[in-house]
Amino acid sequence: MKRQSPLFMGIIYAGLGALFTAIAIQTVSSTGWGIFAYILVLIATLDFGSGLRMIMLHFKIKAAQNNKKK
Repeated sequence: MKRQSPLFMGIIYAGLGALFTAIAIQTVSSTGWGIFAYILVLIATLDFGSGLRMIMLHFKIKAAQNNKKK
């Protein structure tokens, strides 16, 4: 099985974070701040954090590869 790049995985995680944020906004606007809304916000936060870390990892790997070539 081929490994996915950190950039691709970071974009996927950021997209999931946006999706969970949108669902949380709809939930809060319709039913208020319940336990489900807090769980959605927590999941969205974790996904955005993971996505950002993956994207930063991608650029660190690219920088290391460019420094190795020189």
